[in-house]
Amino acid sequence: MSARALASVLWVVLLLAPWRLWHRAEAGCSEERRCCPGRDPSCASTGWRMDRVYGTCFCDEACKLTGDCCYDYSQACPALPCIIGEWSHWSGCAEQCKPNLRMRRRYVKQEPKNGGEPCPILEEKSGCLEYLTYQGKDCGHEHVPAFITTSEYNKERKRRAVSPLWSSDTEEAGYCVEFKTESLSHHCTVEDRPYARWMQYLREGYTVCVACQPPAMNTGNHRCSGDGLGADGNKVLRWQAVGNPRCQGTWKKVRQVEQCSCPVVHSFIFT
Repeated sequence: MSARALASVLWVVLLLAPWRLWHRAEAGCSEERRCCPGRDPSCASTGWRMDRVYGTCFCDEACKLTGDCCYDYSQACPALPCIIGEWSHWSGCAEQCKPNLRMRRRYVKQEPKNGGEPCPILEEKSGCLEYLTYQGKDCGHEHVPAFITTSEYNKERKRRAVSPLWSSDTEEAGYCVEFKTESLSHHCTVEDRPYARWMQYLREGYTVCVACQPPAMNTGNHRCSGDGLGADGNKVLRWQAVGNPRCQGTWKKVRQVEQCSCPVVHSFIFT
């Protein structure tokens, strides 16, 4: 090769060298056609990183956490969020007439990719109680906790205070259930908030009266939930104080009467 021809080749090489160096410097995920799930040290390229450091850069999902993604990772490997379907209908309660669980599910339509938003919870459970047997018989009352509050919120007492002429005969008559307390949590005795001090008077072994009045009374069956319908004196039932869910316990039904006759501190109402 003549000196002139050699000089021409060298000149072309010198002209192309900067382009090759720049082209190599700009190599990234797009150039390598790489996008890898999870953490993959082999999913790498050479070029500028997002933190403006030149060298080995990565195209796996973990690079967003470690900060060493190639400069074009976001464009070459766009984040795709999890896409889920709608919730299914709630299932039926697992058993009739017994506190149990029901559930519902939703399914993944698209798994998250490249660090996209992860999938939310796909299954939910909820407590339930079927109030009717398969034959249509009511069976739920004995399992529902009796939610109670002080008789100071008695509806009739409030109305008589407003009008002495008001009579319970003008509204659907209620009833009273006597219970003997079996157990209660210590949260009842330490309650000192002004509107909840009535809980301090709950004691194990005492007979208490609980009145069933509207609006706590169900308009369909004229009962209050948790009144122990059909329960005998040996059936342990549950109660819970309104205003402090940690104040709760158990009792046994003594009898149902028309009017409550317990002392005020041992008189409550269903809510």
